[in-house]
Amino acid sequence: MLENVLNTFGKLAEYWLLIVLIISIGVVYYFLRGYIGVETLRDHRETLIAFRDLNYFLAVITFIGAYTIFVALSIPGGLILSITGGFLFSTFPGVFFNILGATFGATTIFLAVRWGFGSRLAASLDSSKGLVKKIKEGMDKNQWSMLFLMRLIPGIPFFLANLVPSFLDVSLRRFVISTFLGIFPGSLVFTSIGSGVGEILKAGGSPDLAVFWEPQIIFPILGLCVLAALPIMINFFRGVKGL
Repeated sequence: MLENVLNTFGKLAEYWLLIVLIISIGVVYYFLRGYIGVETLRDHRETLIAFRDLNYFLAVITFIGAYTIFVALSIPGGLILSITGGFLFSTFPGVFFNILGATFGATTIFLAVRWGFGSRLAASLDSSKGLVKKIKEGMDKNQWSMLFLMRLIPGIPFFLANLVPSFLDVSLRRFVISTFLGIFPGSLVFTSIGSGVGEILKAGGSPDLAVFWEPQIIFPILGLCVLAALPIMINFFRGVKGL
């Protein structure tokens, strides 16, 4: 009986990082859930602008740090933060502050999971057989394309795109580059929305986030998805010909 209990705790200890992460997300989101939204940005608009004007460099560091923490803990609210970045710092350089915060946060959780149990899972996938092994080999052959696709496709949750590469033995350099460049199109859209949101919030309104799905915006992003997927499709048809 005691041996079984110890074995159970031993297995849980292997995944301590995941357990801590889940608990942290739950606790932080519980206390912050009432503060994450456009309403908070509207209510504290003047305070934020005053702080930025008096302490621009500190405002930039604080904003990037907050964005990093939110992403690292996978707390919902990245969209609002991107809008806030545009609201405070305009489209440029706001978009770069947004991307830096998101990339730092994504890299933090990528490394944390990799050091925690990702490397062990990657090793088990390498030694697997059948369909799992084929999927792993397919991912390895098309890593750059898959990494960019996970960033470009709007429907893929950001936290999922941070976790999956840590399980697949993706190099840190590839992860950082694909994250920084892959999130640029979406970040640019939401940062630009934020840059023009000042007057809307002043009037007590809310920004129209549905603009992201306008044809002139979503079609170019989908076009980038197709370009990223081309190497995968080429490799696939080459494989079919070789059968």
